[in-house]
Amino acid sequence: MIDPRLKVLQMVAHHGTVTAAAAALNYTPSAVSYQLRQLAEELGTELIAQSGRGIKLTAAARTVLRHAELLHAQAERAYAELAAATDEPSGPFTLCGFSTAATHLLPPAAAALREHYPQIQVRVIEAEPARCFDLLLAGEADLALVINTADLPPSADERFDQQQLVDDPLDLVVPAGHRLAERSRVSLADVADEQWIVGRPGSTYHELVRAACTSAGFSPNIAHYADEWDTGTALVAHHFGIILVPRLARLHDWPVVRVPLRGEPAPARRILAATRLGGARHPVVRTALETLTTTATTLLPPP
Repeated sequence: MIDPRLKVLQMVAHHGTVTAAAAALNYTPSAVSYQLRQLAEELGTELIAQSGRGIKLTAAARTVLRHAELLHAQAERAYAELAAATDEPSGPFTLCGFSTAATHLLPPAAAALREHYPQIQVRVIEAEPARCFDLLLAGEADLALVINTADLPPSADERFDQQQLVDDPLDLVVPAGHRLAERSRVSLADVADEQWIVGRPGSTYHELVRAACTSAGFSPNIAHYADEWDTGTALVAHHFGIILVPRLARLHDWPVVRVPLRGEPAPARRILAATRLGGARHPVVRTALETLTTTATTLLPPP
């Protein structure tokens, strides 16, 4: 069994502070500091050094982390091989994902796992993409669905296996009677001068819309903030602005019109499936990925 204090060191390295690592692990900062001190004493070397008001990892800590990542990846491969060798995999298995995925993609996958592997205990967690990677690193989730954004770990990050699941096109939502409501397709440039409704600053949805508008050559005139599709759609219906909505999201019966976007490429959010490095070989993960792929292509068929 791998020393769990190595996981604590990994989380401190990932977040940059003891406080943030403690929050991600559901520990107290003092508990994280204590475990790091214990680990440093046993290894006979300093792992953390003060840097102004913050901390920095020592060269020794970087060496430990490099080997810890190799150990964890090899352990994931071992778990996958052991699970493949048994007739009935058992134990907990957790899926996590952002809100739309947690609504439309994860429940069918969880149901398929429950049917194929009655001995496992399936759990679903709705979480923002950054939190999903925290859950993977902490060992609290086994498979995550995330939106590919610039602030998440890159595809080359050796701590994770990441693969594209599906592209979820963005649609423009305008009020009924809008000048573009009868169009079969529009470009973002057609609505550059409109008032926009976006998610709160810092949210994945906020960054997604801003990036799409920037690619189209303008900065959106943000009039209102709404994180929920229902709230945004209600504002659109009352002529407070326009929104971009992923096609996977379902809208309630407001007097609005959904218009597909055109472009090269058309704006879309890329949905990735992520596991810890080595975890993609696990038979339960493979079954989940097969179901997720089938569900995603059914809901979002290629053009």
